[in-house]
Amino acid sequence: MPVIAKAPGYKGDVRDRVENYRGKQLLYVGWDDHMMFPAPIALAVRPEMSFGEFVNEVLPATAYPAHPDWARIDWSRVEWLRSGERFTPDADKSLADNGIGHKAVIRLRTPGLEGLRGTRN
Repeated sequence: MPVIAKAPGYKGDVRDRVENYRGKQLLYVGWDDHMMFPAPIALAVRPEMSFGEFVNEVLPATAYPAHPDWARIDWSRVEWLRSGERFTPDADKSLADNGIGHKAVIRLRTPGLEGLRGTRN
């Protein structure tokens, strides 16, 4: 997301450029209807990592498994959104090949799981 400075001629150093992440990129991940995590988490991931590796190795290493619903997720029913649009990721393809670039936002929806006792928390 570009930022426009209000001061004419302002030139700042952009510190979150992909070049500054040593071969990784930022990825923001949100879990809908689980406000125990009120904002997306930021992860530094390899763009060549497969989406399957991301789901099976990276996500379990985040804070999300602390939520009681995590163990109940039926991954075959998860709905994915990329930048607000539904998409069906290919688990065997890389994040890059799934259209997930630097500073992308993806969200997961878990049908039937709406937080602690259905409270969306």
